[in-house]
Amino acid sequence: MKALTKSTQEQITPTAALQMLIDGNARFVQNKMIQRDLQEQIADTSEGQFPFAAILSCIDSRVPAEIVFDQGIGDVFSARVAGNIVNEDVLGSIEYACKVAGSKIVVVMGHTKCGAVTAACNNVELGNITALLSKIKPAVKKYSTGAEMDEETIERVAVQNVLFSIEAMKSDSPILAEMVESNEILIVGAIYNVSNGQVKFID
Repeated sequence: MKALTKSTQEQITPTAALQMLIDGNARFVQNKMIQRDLQEQIADTSEGQFPFAAILSCIDSRVPAEIVFDQGIGDVFSARVAGNIVNEDVLGSIEYACKVAGSKIVVVMGHTKCGAVTAACNNVELGNITALLSKIKPAVKKYSTGAEMDEETIERVAVQNVLFSIEAMKSDSPILAEMVESNEILIVGAIYNVSNGQVKFID
């Protein structure tokens, strides 16, 4: 399967980009991934890249975005940070992906059994991890009762954290907000289930 070109990228709509990711995850779950010639894709992308999607996900080793969406070299931008949080560097990366490089969809993907979210719920404090977890705290606060959170509540926090990351993208990046408004891109949330490999898109 050939890598994307500028022409093929331009023909993809944001809605079509979402469907490409949905279809890719379905192939992954069914263990029917596309057989790609990765060496050919390396050659195809050696002079430039035209990814159709940008995915912000967690650093968790069980959640490699390209694999779980069955995508090849040159297909997606992948930004990874513990807890899939948004900061200035992440925003700049996503702005580059969409405004400069032409990606049509942004996915903020959290996952079940997230260590960063669990740590934030348990008020872990350790070195630079403390500052990172502070960005998850607004989602924790929404469900906090003062008592220790059970697993089900922690999973709700993970979903809320994705939604808050999307809000932060739109509020802190006029570039991305304008592109959403003009239907140039979609920004969607998702949760990856580490138990079965399924990605569930959320509103």
